[in-house]
Parts: sequence; C-alpha cells; structure tokens
Amino acid sequence: MKEIFGMGTSAADHDVDTDSTRTGNSDTDLLVKAVSGDSVDRDGGAHQPRSIAIRLSTVVVASVIAALVAGICTLAVLYTGVKGDLADRDSRTADAGRAQEVATDYAVGASTIDYRDTKTWFDELKANTTPQLAAKFDATSPQLEQILLPLQWTSKAAPITAVVISEANGVYKVNVFLNVTSTSVQTPDGVQTTVTYSLTVDRNADWKITDVGGLDGALPVK
Repeated sequence: MKEIFGMGTSAADHDVDTDSTRTGNSDTDLLVKAVSGDSVDRDGGAHQPRSIAIRLSTVVVASVIAALVAGICTLAVLYTGVKGDLADRDSRTADAGRAQEVATDYAVGASTIDYRDTKTWFDELKANTTPQLAAKFDATSPQLEQILLPLQWTSKAAPITAVVISEANGVYKVNVFLNVTSTSVQTPDGVQTTVTYSLTVDRNADWKITDVGGLDGALPVK
C-alpha cells in the first residue's frame, strides 16, 4: 500500500530539501560578506575593495599653490621687516636734521649782535634754552653789556654747516660752524672770522638747548 500511495520518501522530496539547504547556505554567505565589508553584488559575488584615484596633475598643482603661498608669506615677513628698518632709519635721520636745525638757528641768533639793542641779543641768547640755562644768561648779561657798549660791537653770522657729533637717548651734541663778520671802533671796516658753537639739544625736552659752548668766539676780547 505504501508503494501505491507513495507513503515512502521520494526522489523529488529529497531534491527539494537539498535545494532548500543550498539556498540557506547562500544567504549565510551573503550575510558574512556584507558584514566583512566586501562589496557584494546581487548574485552574491564579492568585489575588490574600492579605491580613490587622484590625478598626478592635481597633486602637482596643489604643490605649486602651496609653494606660492609659502613664498608670499615669506616675502610679506621680509617686507614688513625691511619697512620697519627703513622707518627707523628715516626717523633717526629726521631727528638728527631737527637737532642740526635747532642748533644752527640758535648759533646764528646768538652771533647777531648790535650794541644799540642789547636786549634783543639777550633774548636771542635765551631763546629755546632750558630755564636753567636762561637763568645763567640773565646773571651774566650786565657783564656782557659792559663789553659790547664801549666797543660799539656789531656782528652778523652766516651758517656754514652743522654736524651731529653724538646722540644718546635723544640728547644730541651738535657743532655749528659760522662765518661771522664783526665791526667795532677798533675794526670799523669789519673782520670776518669762523666761529664754532658746541650745543647740546635735548629731544626729550621739546628740543630745548641745555648747554652752549663757543659763545666767546663770537664776542670781542676785552
């Protein structure tokens, strides 16, 4: 009866079970490949890992740009340093020129004398000097006047040049050279001499003159 009604296991049933087992194994393999990170196609086949391709020309261009940027930065730093150095040099030159100008103006004024107007000369002696130095000239003005009046002294000065001898912390030592033409009762036709002033100019004191040397060279010998 079993053979008639097919109660035994047939070849067809065996094939179905085998196909089912094969299908289950394929699904497991597919899952494993997906988990492992391999590229999987719809048929269950694994591909090689993906890679990114960069053109050589892109690398070269990037390198050139980086080099240009570095070069520009270097030039900017050098330019800033040079600009600062030039600014410092220009500032020092301007300050030295100012000291020479202040000293020259003073020397010319101090060497311009007229015995008929000694007050103006005394004012020139004290012009742009510190209070301490001005006080010294106030104290000596009577003696100076006693020298000028009897001789009827007059003099005029023309600058030759001025030289900064030294500078320290804004204090300038300046030599000023003048041509001085003077007249007196002894030399009515006039005499020309070269006079050298040694002046100290202090930038920190608003360019005031703190010391005067050489003034006696512009005055008559009594």
